[in-house]
Amino acid sequence: MFRRYIRLFGVQLRASSLLAMQYRGDFIVEGLISLFWSATALAPLFVVFQKQGQQIEGWSFGESLLVIGWFTLLQGILEGAISPSLTGVVEHIRKGTLDFVLLKPADAQFLVSTTRFLPWRATNALAALAIFVYGFHILGTSPSLLGVLASLVLLGCSVLLLYSLWILTVSAAFYVVKVDNLTYFFTSIFDAARWPAPVFRGVLAFVFTFVIPLAVMTTFPAEALLGRLSLMSLVGSVLGSVFFAFVSRRVWLHAIGHYTSASS
Repeated sequence: MFRRYIRLFGVQLRASSLLAMQYRGDFIVEGLISLFWSATALAPLFVVFQKQGQQIEGWSFGESLLVIGWFTLLQGILEGAISPSLTGVVEHIRKGTLDFVLLKPADAQFLVSTTRFLPWRATNALAALAIFVYGFHILGTSPSLLGVLASLVLLGCSVLLLYSLWILTVSAAFYVVKVDNLTYFFTSIFDAARWPAPVFRGVLAFVFTFVIPLAVMTTFPAEALLGRLSLMSLVGSVLGSVFFAFVSRRVWLHAIGHYTSASS
């Protein structure tokens, strides 16, 4: 069963890649535009750190660059691998074409999650790597092997969290078809992940840690690279991401169970 889904994922990814590279000029332009927008993510940071030696809530310019690096990487994953497929679910429900997905001999959540990929968003990974190198160059240090391993674990947690939050969002479309504004709202909220978590106080700190855990997505991996993330935070992030995935799966199954097709 697992090998079957791996092969199916490969087929979906290959189809998306062929479709994206059908017009090579557009593919290159889209990649360059993606790099340009990644570079613009640095602009607010340069504005805040105009004064040399200035810090924001204990985070130096070099340390904040690591947060921006994780934000850039996750933004590429979100916009290149998660949202292109899942935003189509809303349209399927609206038109009643989700029936064709449900009738296929494979898990519906898997199918709607792997329909479309945007390969040129892989440029975000290159941009993130460049930002990491630049950040550690400014800090005059390098990450430890343990820190890199911990950050990779947190990368998996972050992707799982992003995917689960999107599943929860699109599941709302089964009850309220017009959820376009909700997806735009989520994208806007995610922009806050470019800043270190200590910047936010009060209610925002609680929301961005436990409700929409932006801190786990970008600040914790940056702290892992810096070698100052506690083991408790790492374990809590893993358990929290698994919990989000479990809840999103249950909500999706409940939503599918109450789906009424257009032909009914």
